[in-house]
Amino acid sequence: MLAVGLMSGTSLDGTDAALVEITGVGPTTKVKLRRFASYPFASGLKTKIKAALAVETSDVEQICSLNFELGAIFGAAVVKICAEAKIAPQELTFVASHGQTVYHLPRPDRPGLVPSTLQIGDPALIAERAQTAVISNFREADMAVGGQGAPIVPYSEYILYRSPEQTRILQNIGGIGNATVIPAAGELSDVVAFDTGPGNMIIDELCRRFYHEEYDRDGAHGAAGQVNQTVLQKLLQHPYFARPFPKTSGREDFGSEYVDQIMQQFDLGADDWVATATALTAQSIAQAVKQFATAQTELIIGGGGSYNPTLVKMIQAALPKVKVGIQEDYGYSSDAKEAIAMVVLGNQTWHHQPSNVPSATGAKRPVILGRITYF
Repeated sequence: MLAVGLMSGTSLDGTDAALVEITGVGPTTKVKLRRFASYPFASGLKTKIKAALAVETSDVEQICSLNFELGAIFGAAVVKICAEAKIAPQELTFVASHGQTVYHLPRPDRPGLVPSTLQIGDPALIAERAQTAVISNFREADMAVGGQGAPIVPYSEYILYRSPEQTRILQNIGGIGNATVIPAAGELSDVVAFDTGPGNMIIDELCRRFYHEEYDRDGAHGAAGQVNQTVLQKLLQHPYFARPFPKTSGREDFGSEYVDQIMQQFDLGADDWVATATALTAQSIAQAVKQFATAQTELIIGGGGSYNPTLVKMIQAALPKVKVGIQEDYGYSSDAKEAIAMVVLGNQTWHHQPSNVPSATGAKRPVILGRITYF
């Protein structure tokens, strides 16, 4: 059957849409990517989302409006990718939409708050425009049984990447970095997954401030700068890195407010800042995954960070005994990885099957993720 997966992540680049042919369920699941496209957000919309994400500038009226605005935009993305693939949206069995995370609060620090999460982009709007069923809200069910609602992609990674001979670590580098460890010949209950810390988030924020660029294209600024080891070691003392598993992170830890703090604390040149932030991502990943690495370990990098050669080289240098590659080395797309994962999760939901990974999220038991909005 055909389905579209939609992803809008912490980088706020836009809507990633993957048209996927999917068969089977559970361990027999097979996917074939038919088409992938990324539709950038207009600058005005990105500004509104950023304002909604920050506690200081957010308000309920804004979030209420954005929920419907993004739903319409996600629905338009489905229609557009179907048109590009020359199929009618009605030929889809379902759309699986992650939504845009506004806030993720697995362990509230403030008294009176409860563990919770909020993704917006109303599925009714998507269903109306795409004229097909929509599966959304994948995180809440895991949190309802004591999980952190994240990371969300480990089930799909286990299904698509498990190996009888190799330990494989799937390292996604979007705004946040997250790792899924799949031991050789391991069962789903053996999978360990967690957020490693910042991915591109700090690098991107620095590039916007210094160069008015959205990201460090080809790792050029990071390559031109010098890593300040003193600052790097200070940044690696962030309390997140010492937290036990399972753990999850986001803009609450490493967003623009964090960049404000570190720039006030340390005085570096622009390229040196980007180089040091790139090294922070590389070192935090290496420190997090090296405890799982064996002589037969492959680290497979996906997400936007896989296209930053400076970052990939730093990761390889920090893990000299590990084979480091990118998704394309294994016949997959780094850009499409998370949107494809949404289809895999949606397929489980469609077949009334669980797709959380309790060993990764801390949930008490496996549960069916997602809600279905029928057209």
